[in-house]
Amino acid sequence: MGKPVIIALDFASKDEVLTFLNRFSNEQLFVKVGMELFYQEGPAIIHDIKERGHQIFLDLKLHDIPNTVKSAMKGLAKLQCDLVNVHAAGGQEMMMAALEGLDQGTSAGQRRPLCIAVTQLTSTSEEQMKKEQLIQVPLKESVLHYAKLTKQSGLNGVVCSSHEAAMIREVLGNDFLTVTPGIRLKEDAAGDQKRVATPDFAKKAGVSYMVVGRSITKSENPHESYQKFIQAWEGVQL
Repeated sequence: MGKPVIIALDFASKDEVLTFLNRFSNEQLFVKVGMELFYQEGPAIIHDIKERGHQIFLDLKLHDIPNTVKSAMKGLAKLQCDLVNVHAAGGQEMMMAALEGLDQGTSAGQRRPLCIAVTQLTSTSEEQMKKEQLIQVPLKESVLHYAKLTKQSGLNGVVCSSHEAAMIREVLGNDFLTVTPGIRLKEDAAGDQKRVATPDFAKKAGVSYMVVGRSITKSENPHESYQKFIQAWEGVQL
């Protein structure tokens, strides 16, 4: 699937999204539609972006009882996104139900969306995890546990920090996707992310896709900023 940068479309409206996408002419992008945008604009925003030829990661992080997640995924599959996700904390039965729903909702001749699971949010620190989730193992151990559970459930990969990607790839193989938020250029602010990394660090860690939001979407020249991330990934000196 496309280039290694997934642009997080963290906008509140369709107009903002289309204005942003217009700055990229006919270039095909891989973009992320999250809760903020999807809940404001609904499925129509997916169709609008797809009509422009872009790939979509629909980032809704489903986490509910297995039957509910199965039914939800059956509906989401009809949108023909390229990538969807759930929370690994929902458990193996729930993750397997998600795949069943995607299979049932994907029309004949269409490719089923890839499905990945969130391990620990990159806004979560080890201290928070231990205090608020009562998970007393080290953060990396928790992430690897969820990643193993995700693979056992038949999913295609995980959302994790770049700092855990090399470990996951070593244990679970090169075909298991690692999608990593919290990617910043050296000059960018970390924002609300706790476990951040640069594109060259992510590349060396074996990350499959890096998710980038404000560093591109809030830039005065988004296309130029996007190219900087691609170049940093490819090892081009900026």
